[in-house]
Amino acid sequence: MTMTRIPEHDRDIMEKAIYLPMVLTILNRDLNVIENSPFKLKKPYMDLIEAVMKEIQSELFQVKQYMKNNQLRVIETKRDEAFTMYMFFYKGYEENHNYFNPRIRNKVLELMQRYLLKGRQLP
Repeated sequence: MTMTRIPEHDRDIMEKAIYLPMVLTILNRDLNVIENSPFKLKKPYMDLIEAVMKEIQSELFQVKQYMKNNQLRVIETKRDEAFTMYMFFYKGYEENHNYFNPRIRNKVLELMQRYLLKGRQLP
């Protein structure tokens, strides 16, 4: 990990600005798959995904507000098979952060499980 001027809390918020839209994209795709699937009773699945999406959208709104109020920005600058590079803007500073794509995928998976299984434990 490189030296960073960004406090951990703010970096966590900035990473949520990366991960939460990815979770929403996946859930939206899954919603379309369920909608067009031969499931006998689609509604419970669709209701669950829609409720989770609303919760994530609400959290993402809060993340964006926090970032705006604290002069934080994140933009993707480069992507290849293995890594995705983001530029973090923090109160006048710029930092490049390189993320290993499997790490991104694992974090998105972890977030999906946390939201979908809220209040329940995995066996």
